[in-house]
Amino acid sequence: MFQIENTLVSEEIITKDFVCNLNACKGACCVEGEAGAPLEKEETDWLEKNYDLISPFMDEKGKAAVKEQGKFIAVGKGEFETPLVNGKECAYVVFGSNNITQCSIENAYRAHKIDFKKPISCHLYPVRVRQYSEFKAVNYHSWNICSAACELGESLKIPIYQFVKEALVRKFGKKWYAELEIAAQEINS
Repeated sequence: MFQIENTLVSEEIITKDFVCNLNACKGACCVEGEAGAPLEKEETDWLEKNYDLISPFMDEKGKAAVKEQGKFIAVGKGEFETPLVNGKECAYVVFGSNNITQCSIENAYRAHKIDFKKPISCHLYPVRVRQYSEFKAVNYHSWNICSAACELGESLKIPIYQFVKEALVRKFGKKWYAELEIAAQEINS
């Protein structure tokens, strides 16, 4: 690990390759697992204010899950996540062509209805950020459902930090990302 500002960053986001391969996985990360997508407090406020602009892009099962559980779920002190449909997919998931998942929040963004692309935890994936009292840990989350993404990343030689550049800049800023690129050059030399 190395430090950039108030973050401790795992070298794996530099040394491991990754490119989502939706044709192979069908967006399983939006369906598999035991919990919804992690949300930051600001994102819960944003969902409250913008749900009516997102809901037209949702399917009926997702809307029913939100009606029953809420636009988000509190899972701990200051921890939130998206609700699930019958304990499976995120309530904000819709299934597109070839049964590949899409995000209704991102679909609303692409339609210029909202100014928020999607939850930062989804945008950053497979990078996970965990807040500790003094710092944030920035780590690679290895999950077997992403093996095709690792293989595609390796074949294209695209490291994780480059694949999620837009999200890392969104989360930490351009200056932070520039420091990450310097660290990557040092690690790779």
